[in-house]
Amino acid sequence: MHLRPLRATLGALLLAAHLAPAAAQSTRPRYVDPLEYFTTDAQFDAWFTLTTQLRQNFDDVCGDTFCEGDYSNIESLRLRCSVLQDSGRIGRCVWIFAASNEDIDRAFGRILVQTQDWECRLPIASDTGIDALMAALAGDSPLFAMLPGTQTTIYEGLGDCL
Repeated sequence: MHLRPLRATLGALLLAAHLAPAAAQSTRPRYVDPLEYFTTDAQFDAWFTLTTQLRQNFDDVCGDTFCEGDYSNIESLRLRCSVLQDSGRIGRCVWIFAASNEDIDRAFGRILVQTQDWECRLPIASDTGIDALMAALAGDSPLFAMLPGTQTTIYEGLGDCL
């Protein structure tokens, strides 16, 4: 009988169909968090310094700019970027913020809370590398530093978001 070659052919087809998605995935670019991309202590230190300075810069200007109106307590939650693992090119960076507005229900003593969150995409030029971004934003005022390959700052980008 000719079942043996047929079984072998079906087995090979099933195996190929099962492996095809994995092979396709391995050829796609892989984006990671900067902390997975960095290899030196200097890169890690620069990233933590940058995120700390951005948060401090935001806190310094918040009361006079973004933190007026219903949400006067906007807080920086996190800056998150995606980086191509093989090249360090940034896919996207977003800075996440949250705030609340509370009122007292005078009749029942309840606290009525309204919350708001923002996902602010940084206006980063395409093909910007994470190391170039960190170098451009190094210093005490990264919120106001010119982004590489652009004529804008993170501060200006936040004005479109918040």
